[in-house]
Amino acid sequence: MEGVTGVTWTDDVVPGTEQWQRFRRLFTGEVNACVEGLFTAGATGVLVNEAHSSQRNLLLEDLDERAVLLTGRHKPLSMMQGIESDVDGVVFLGYHARAGEEGVLSHTYLENSITGVWLDGRPAGEGGLNAALADEHGVPVLLVTGDDRACAEAADYAPSAHTVVVKECVSRYAAICRPPARTAADIRSAAAESLRLAGRTAGDVRPHRIEVEFDAAHLAAAAAVIPTVEQVDVRRVGFDAPDMTEAMKAFKIVTTIAARAVQGIYG
Repeated sequence: MEGVTGVTWTDDVVPGTEQWQRFRRLFTGEVNACVEGLFTAGATGVLVNEAHSSQRNLLLEDLDERAVLLTGRHKPLSMMQGIESDVDGVVFLGYHARAGEEGVLSHTYLENSITGVWLDGRPAGEGGLNAALADEHGVPVLLVTGDDRACAEAADYAPSAHTVVVKECVSRYAAICRPPARTAADIRSAAAESLRLAGRTAGDVRPHRIEVEFDAAHLAAAAAVIPTVEQVDVRRVGFDAPDMTEAMKAFKIVTTIAARAVQGIYG
């Protein structure tokens, strides 16, 4: 949701606020534009896996009736639940830049406790991690939408994917935003064009290593209690997994434990 046009600060994406209610409509609008574009180009089905925060943000009553919605928590593969089914492509809609980088509301999983994530030695955000999981299932990333920094980041993990910039980052909490009618048209067109990339192939199943750096030492110490997770530096942990599916499950555990270790305003 952080990568939707108009979204620039906390209240825009935190469930229960007046601004969140407003941006739920804009969020659903961008999803519908994508769904329409995919069906126009010949898609026979679209599964929308809602993945922001509570994962109960999209307005089902306003969703394009040709799509189906996977909503709510908790899902074994979180943002990528459904990739294990018979799908031919995936769209990353409303994405943001990774933790430690400039971008509107940039982060990786935790809003402000993680300062960096590395996948097999390379910096990775949510897009990079999710793309690796898609690759394990032989599913191409068709389209990425978000601010200009998120789309630039996509060139690293999905160089063939189409991108749609819906806003330009000025700072973490400011952006030059395109009107919804314009972003909808751009997303619709790009989604239709991106369907040419669809087609499931043999997956790339192999071991992976993930390292996570936190903004405080006690968060790394808390995460290192997890079996197979080692504290490799004062604020950094790492772990190895036999495949990306297991790596993502372990990553979810690390972020959950770290989040529970945060104590008030001191973090």
